Amino acid sequence: MDVNPDDLPDGLVIADAGGDVVCFNAAAARLTGREPGEALGSPLPAVLPLEDLDGRRWWQLTDPYQGLAISNGHPERNLLLPGGHEVLVSARYVRARARGPVQRVVVTLRGTEARRRTERSHAELIATVAHELRSPLTSVKGFTATLLAKWERFTDDQKRLMLQTVDADAGRVTRLIAELLDISRIDSGRLEVRRQRLDIARAVRRHVGAHLAAGEPDSRFTVDIAADLPDLWADPDKIDQVLGNLLENAVRHGEGTVTIEVQPASSPRDPGEKATAVTVSDEGPGIPEESMSRVFTRFWRGSRRGGTGLGLYIVKGIVEAHGGVITVERAPVGGARFRFTLPVGAPAFLA
Repeated sequence: MDVNPDDLPDGLVIADAGGDVVCFNAAAARLTGREPGEALGSPLPAVLPLEDLDGRRWWQLTDPYQGLAISNGHPERNLLLPGGHEVLVSARYVRARARGPVQRVVVTLRGTEARRRTERSHAELIATVAHELRSPLTSVKGFTATLLAKWERFTDDQKRLMLQTVDADAGRVTRLIAELLDISRIDSGRLEVRRQRLDIARAVRRHVGAHLAAGEPDSRFTVDIAADLPDLWADPDKIDQVLGNLLENAVRHGEGTVTIEVQPASSPRDPGEKATAVTVSDEGPGIPEESMSRVFTRFWRGSRRGGTGLGLYIVKGIVEAHGGVITVERAPVGGARFRFTLPVGAPAFLA
């Protein structure tokens, strides 16, 4: 199937054996500010008057047509267009035979904004991780050093309290590392979903039971589970992670009654396929309208302090890895209303 160069997300410029431009796509026009009609038929150095960061003219330095016969191009690097506009440029030299003359020069262009956003995101992630690790590790170091140096001075109850604190802080570190691994897998598209037959109703009741055992009153929860749910094939551990995060947020940051509804639905991607929808809502202050679009992004914490702000980003990645969709809106009685819909899936591992 032929590909229209104008459909490509990156700029594409191709010059023929004589050095004249024969292809100049829409993305290249957008990045350079030059019209395709003006570029076609013009010499490559005139169409792309690139300079390196030291101000040297790039095509004179690389000389694709008269340079080394073993050269096949150059990898992506930062170069400058007139006006100091920075672009990422890579080039490939096409030869009919090894060491033969260059028949085409294929140049790809990318803007630097996406890379800069990624770099800022990585820097923020590193800063967040460093901050979140510092507190529990300082606590672990302090308590263990104190116990080792003054073991005989403490009563058994004091030792137990310090060791419980160390255990809790070690748990925080473990959870943070697990979050980072999840993010790495989500971002790289390597998050594995191990589908099994999942009793979603039982999973919901188990999570509610855990909160009741932790001291929440029975009146805090309302559970509404339909009787005619379709069989659901999903990854139990990952769906537990989703349910745990949504319920924890509703209990900790919401107010009033937390309502959990489980209902049959249509698949968000294929209306003809059965699905299961789970809704978690509370009666708290809710999420400001202007923040709704950022809830599932990295580091979103709203007005809350503490935590990494990575939980809902991971929840969204897990739901989407199952082929599902998650949304957030204002609950009818105030508060936040999260709803995720999972297609029933299939036991592919049994095929």
